[in-house]
Amino acid sequence: MKVVALAGGFGGARFARALAESDAELTVIGNVGDDEEILGLHISPDLDSILYALAGIGDEERGWGRADETWNALDTVGALGGDTWFQLGDRDLGLHLLRTQALRKGEPLSSITARFARALGVDATVLPATDDELRTHVETPAGDFPFQEWYVGRRHEDEVTGVRYEGDAKAAPGVVEALANADLIAISPSNPYLSIGPILAVHGIRKAIESRRVPSVAVSPLIGGRTVKGPADRMLERFAGGTSPTHVAAVYEGLIDRLVIDEADAGEGDHIVTRTLMSDEAARRTLAGAVLEAAAVPR
Repeated sequence: MKVVALAGGFGGARFARALAESDAELTVIGNVGDDEEILGLHISPDLDSILYALAGIGDEERGWGRADETWNALDTVGALGGDTWFQLGDRDLGLHLLRTQALRKGEPLSSITARFARALGVDATVLPATDDELRTHVETPAGDFPFQEWYVGRRHEDEVTGVRYEGDAKAAPGVVEALANADLIAISPSNPYLSIGPILAVHGIRKAIESRRVPSVAVSPLIGGRTVKGPADRMLERFAGGTSPTHVAAVYEGLIDRLVIDEADAGEGDHIVTRTLMSDEAARRTLAGAVLEAAAVPR
């Protein structure tokens, strides 16, 4: 079965790993709205989290970065008076150095990501949503901020009053084709506005999903109406009017046929109910199984 997953953030990386551990032929379309230049390096946090999770080298406790990381380079940056608000580990830096070098030589992000996936032994296809510049900006009562400055630098404590995606971006090579040839489209349990929204803002992607001829399913990012990590519950409350499964499904109106929800949210609507917390391999297998079963549900 060909599965195409839209993924970003902590939940997206874990979800990609869950699907990769199934028998699915997996393509992951990763969010690049979070990309940022830090200390002169091009950082693609969501793509990297996906790659690290699929390669089995991600830090499970932090939910981002490499396992067994050290921080000598960042310590030096701080000692010399540089900014250290964005945590870059020594192992992680190697990837960022090579990506930045390749981008400056004119290689597109999609080609670079494919090379890194092969080098890390990742079998799944990992595609950035776009090779063009696309940046998420967050509007708050304290001002407007680039995503990383708000999320990491300000610890996403400011309430969000609006989100915008800057950049005239078209889909990266292979993205629309993957969606057209999929047997199932799956939207990860990521923040609908900050992780999935930027993907859908890329020209061609939303239209490809809206015109699908195969099932499309989303996994709710909420458990008991609350997020495991991040501000998705607060944002759904403000922008969708609540945090019930009905509110989550409404955000994806026209894009999904079914919503997978956690057992803690069961009882409302015709949704697929399972355990959605991906705490270990067995839990990932349970969630992946529930999602793949959605392919058999008539549209």
